[in-house]
Amino acid sequence: MSRIGLKPINVPGSVELKISDSNYATVKGPKGSLEQQLSKIMTIEVSEGVIKIARPNDEKQSRSLHGLTRTLLNNMIVGVTDGYEKVLEIVGVGYRAQKQGNKLVLSLGYSHPVEMEDPSGIETVVEGTNKIIVKGIDKQQVGNYAAVIRDWRRPEPYKGKGIKYSNEVIRRKAGKTGK
Repeated sequence: MSRIGLKPINVPGSVELKISDSNYATVKGPKGSLEQQLSKIMTIEVSEGVIKIARPNDEKQSRSLHGLTRTLLNNMIVGVTDGYEKVLEIVGVGYRAQKQGNKLVLSLGYSHPVEMEDPSGIETVVEGTNKIIVKGIDKQQVGNYAAVIRDWRRPEPYKGKGIKYSNEVIRRKAGKTGK
């Protein structure tokens, strides 16, 4: 039995939801609108501000798509009402971030600054010189762009230098002299 798939989704009054016969979902809210094609074998029922998702049978594929469909719909609704954000921290001497218009400029110890253009629907905010906040309404795009930024200089285990998520814990290693 799917624990996640059986949970109903409450739709706030500020959200407009349309689901076609082929399970193409369109969600509009105060922050914007999202569209996504959901699994066609799932049955999606919308009644009085509550969404329930049912699966046709207990085959392995149906069971796995049950929770996925519910989670994707819930993420769309949360995205257009509240939005998503990831916070990155830059640790290291001389490492810093700047915002120049629509570009994020990172100084990460390379011989050149790293310039990244914000994708459409994603906004980056730099607080101070070592904190980057990635905001948007699509959870997947926000997480992906934060991972792309982090990949420029991943945190290393000896000194902890690099770009890390704010809630990430870096396991430190002892150097050569550590016994």
